[in-house]
Amino acid sequence: MTGALDTSDTTPVVDRETLLVELVDEQGRAQGSLSVAAAHTAPGRLHRAFSVLLFDADGRVLLQQRAGVKTRFPLLWTNTCCGHPEPGQAVVEAAAKRLHEELGITADLSEVGTFTYQATDPNTGRVEFEFDHVLIGTLEQTVPQPNPDEVDDISWVRPDTLAEQVATEPERYTPWLSGVLETVAAARS
Repeated sequence: MTGALDTSDTTPVVDRETLLVELVDEQGRAQGSLSVAAAHTAPGRLHRAFSVLLFDADGRVLLQQRAGVKTRFPLLWTNTCCGHPEPGQAVVEAAAKRLHEELGITADLSEVGTFTYQATDPNTGRVEFEFDHVLIGTLEQTVPQPNPDEVDDISWVRPDTLAEQVATEPERYTPWLSGVLETVAAARS
């Protein structure tokens, strides 16, 4: 035995910055594709994204603190999961895949609306300019298993408490979280 690492069962690490995103116009119509890195380089290119917000049986929402290695808004608190579908990929399918990759969970998801936002990360200079599809679901009897490459921490929070915290301490949260909460609130009213 040489002490060599057995890598036969390891999955190769994918540089998420090289993956393609789907560029869109202001109405969300596909307009081509670009790498994640290029789409998030100033001034940013409008592209399709998704944000998932999961609830538990008590009505609380699951938040994640983004991992410190993220290239955009690291260590800020945000909705349960977010990401980008591949060009032509169904948004619900892409969101379900990212839920599993980031938190090791599955949930039935439904889209409740879209919104567009643009924000520059003051620490990295990277730009989010996204046509964001908001999806919700309920987490049933499953304990999240955060992937440390994606998620630094998780927390269950009451929606009214979260809305108050986002309003009073916005620097702790991603700039898109308020739009996610507004979209969900409008759909549920």
